[in-house]
Amino acid sequence: MSFDLRQLRYFVTLAEEQHFSRAAARLAMTQPPLSQAIRLLEDALGVRLFERTKRSVELTPVGAALLPEVRRVLAAADALAPLARSLAQGETGVLALAFVSSADYGLLPGLLRQFVERFPRVRLQLLEATSDVQIDELVAGRIDAGIVIPPIPPRHAAALSYLPIAREPLIVAMSCELAQALDTAYDQAEIELAQFADVPLVIFPRRLAPAFYDIIMVCYKAAGVVPRIGQEAIQMQTIVSLVSAGMGVALVPQSLHNLQRTGVVYRALRGALPVIETGLVWRTGDVSPVLASFIDVVRAHALSIP
Repeated sequence: MSFDLRQLRYFVTLAEEQHFSRAAARLAMTQPPLSQAIRLLEDALGVRLFERTKRSVELTPVGAALLPEVRRVLAAADALAPLARSLAQGETGVLALAFVSSADYGLLPGLLRQFVERFPRVRLQLLEATSDVQIDELVAGRIDAGIVIPPIPPRHAAALSYLPIAREPLIVAMSCELAQALDTAYDQAEIELAQFADVPLVIFPRRLAPAFYDIIMVCYKAAGVVPRIGQEAIQMQTIVSLVSAGMGVALVPQSLHNLQRTGVVYRALRGALPVIETGLVWRTGDVSPVLASFIDVVRAHALSIP
């Protein structure tokens, strides 16, 4: 035999009042149906919950031990409806979000701050990964969205949606010694690629970040020089650390100037050079309420880009 939440509420009320008439009055019902409901609950549980006398009722040891558990069950049941509404409105839940390492130094902190301020009960699962890895994870359903450097591979374009978020120029990360030498030789705020063309280039491997790699190659081609590829690394912080170690220069998004390393300075590049675009990608037609809330925050930020 089963029982329901109504009977559990009757049990708690009777336990608190210790009197059928008072409990019935509090529940806005008559005494006979209350007595019947309690008997049915005892039958369903197979235990006696109350000791009855003519003047009052008292909890049995089993009933006394069960009372706090029933209160917890009722509290959880009462929380279900607000939780369901919160989930439906994207105010509660989990968001699995991946991001390219460059976003961690400019774009991402501000977006997450705005999102958490609006939706403090959403739990974030963050993953740093290159754009190609993010696309694979997204298609496999292991993340909800990713912050990537486009383009989206044509084979996945129909299944994915993309929203541009930010565009920024490239700057050069170089050692303090090289910067001092260039400042002495050229005495200018901006420098040209040709001025350090003989210095090895530290860069992402093309197989892991083809879009970013190709943009850097376009910059060198526009300057009329051929880069000397030196070390390769798959994270921005590692690339800048290699620059700090004197292993070359690196072209990085402007926001990377927020990443400080001993012995590294950043300089603006002269000329009309390509910009790096960063955007949000997600599975078309698979937008949870939480993801929809995050997209709204991102879209508001994206309205400011040219």
